[in-house]
Amino acid sequence: MLLFCFILIFAAIFLLALAFIPFDSRPTLNLESAGAEDLLGIPKKAEKKSPLAMLFDPLRKLAVINKPLALTLGRSYTVNLQLSQTGISVEEFLLIKQVMVVVVILLAMKINPDPSFLVFSVLIALAIGWIMPDIWLKTRVAKIKEMIVKELPDAVDLLGLCVNAGLDFMMAIKYIIEKSPPSVVIEELKIMMQEISVGKTRRDALRGLAHKYDLPDLFTFARTLIQADRMGTSVAEALNILSEDMREARFRRGEQMALKAPLKMLLPLLFCIFPVVAILVAGPIFMDFFHNNPLQGLGK
Repeated sequence: MLLFCFILIFAAIFLLALAFIPFDSRPTLNLESAGAEDLLGIPKKAEKKSPLAMLFDPLRKLAVINKPLALTLGRSYTVNLQLSQTGISVEEFLLIKQVMVVVVILLAMKINPDPSFLVFSVLIALAIGWIMPDIWLKTRVAKIKEMIVKELPDAVDLLGLCVNAGLDFMMAIKYIIEKSPPSVVIEELKIMMQEISVGKTRRDALRGLAHKYDLPDLFTFARTLIQADRMGTSVAEALNILSEDMREARFRRGEQMALKAPLKMLLPLLFCIFPVVAILVAGPIFMDFFHNNPLQGLGK
């Protein structure tokens, strides 16, 4: 009965919040919905829905109730959801948070049914259920950025090879998109080509790519190509120099991670390995000393 009351209170608060939020049903233009394959003439690969995606289709339809709530609360999630490349809208992400809140509250009430701690456990579970999707989203975005930093030097190398072979910059990007396996950098190049195809200038598309992820490597990539375009210098030479600089920067990052490894290993050594070694080495000595103590005869 108490669980039913908590669910009713949660639903009442949620519906009350929806009542005070203006509903805006105006359609918005989404350039990504057309797909880079349609605009650039790239062959579109057949996509198959996984059983998990088919299972979540009804939940996606249910997420429309969060549209008014997303107009005010979803602004902080929009950028991270776009960077995460999960295909989850703000409404669906808010629905995931609500489902997590209910699930964690049910688990908390199942684990600790004591009425004296019920309110406290429900409040803690409410906070945990609301924060867990945010932690997952930030972790996902950080992983995407790490993959971009790792894959960008290879993409720059391929661009340099294509430009040196006689292709111009745009044709080189299109060739790489067609021939390369799917990756984060390839998807971003697709989006950049799509923006250029609908009328955006190359400089603005490169600036948008750099500001989207706010990574120093992308800023260097965009700044080098914009400067080469503005000054009229050779794009192939600029890409070759940029590739060497990125390789050297990645080598320095590898050295930095290698230097941090001993410090990260210090805590496991102190608290996990050294105590075990001490027990294995000193344990038999102390046991033999206590059973056959040579100092017992000195006191007599």
